[in-house]
Amino acid sequence: MAALGNPEMLTRKIQLWDINAHITCRLCEGYLIDATTVTECLHTFCRSCLVKYLEENNTCPTCRIVIHQSHPLQYIGHDRTMQDIVYKLVPGLQEAEMKKQREFYQKLGMEVPGDIKGELCNMKTHLDAQRNGDLKSEDPANKEAGDEKAEEENDYHRSDEQVSICLECNSSKLRGLKRKWIRCSAQATVLHLKKFIAKKLNLTSFNELDILCNEEILGKDHTLKFVVVTRWRFKKSPLLLHYRPKMDLL
Repeated sequence: MAALGNPEMLTRKIQLWDINAHITCRLCEGYLIDATTVTECLHTFCRSCLVKYLEENNTCPTCRIVIHQSHPLQYIGHDRTMQDIVYKLVPGLQEAEMKKQREFYQKLGMEVPGDIKGELCNMKTHLDAQRNGDLKSEDPANKEAGDEKAEEENDYHRSDEQVSICLECNSSKLRGLKRKWIRCSAQATVLHLKKFIAKKLNLTSFNELDILCNEEILGKDHTLKFVVVTRWRFKKSPLLLHYRPKMDLL
């Protein structure tokens, strides 16, 4: 019991390289970016690395367990908690990644999405304040007022990059939507679309649906931005997606 009161044990510093194995991607051997976890075994990788790997494989790169025989991409999910941990542990990683994304869009002559602009602006303000020693504990009343103002300014993700979508039904067992054209944030996921369609069609559960792009079933955690970049061939045209009952319900 005496060991519990040992101040050396309570203040022991951990070097970053001691935990590198837990916050790096086995596929690219770099720090996790857009951390994505296999739901079957809970091993985590960079999203881009894992998706590219699963285009030709259906097993986990670490333990080789079969994720799914035909649709492994449906059984991976964004791990926000892990990504937040990595960004907090590795100095400058988030700032460097946001900068790379901004330069990528600028190199292609495309407008930088609003969410990336906002993230860069917030980080710059925070870092400048740290360097100048201006970070102080906020008055609770001022903080609450600031939070309310931020909510108003960013309401409904209107500052995000927007995606135009056409939702078509390709099954005789479901009816088409009255308004099949929608426009929403590029950060919305396939799961959001499933819930939207289920509500419009009065379905008992959104889990009854599959959503496809180019005849490929999309994973529920894929963002629309990810679908546009990796699956849609006609970049200047609205994104065309099809919905149908799940294969096991046909």
